[in-house]
Amino acid sequence: MRGRRGEFERIRSVLEGCETDQPLTAREIMQVLEEHGEEFDSAHRVATVLGRRAQSGEVEVIRDQPYRYRFLEDDD
Repeated sequence: MRGRRGEFERIRSVLEGCETDQPLTAREIMQVLEEHGEEFDSAHRVATVLGRRAQSGEVEVIRDQPYRYRFLEDDD
């Protein structure tokens, strides 16, 4: 389980640093990760990690063709 949380944190930290306002597809997210030296097996893996976090409300999945993902703000 620790590995999965690590994957999510890696994705989130890179995307937060990019300050992107618009939702991105898993493939677009993977391209951004690669540009920042982070490697993932596939866009499918990125989608799986983000989809699991959507269940807890940390990520919004926009069910379009293709699916897009957006990180939700913390209400601290």
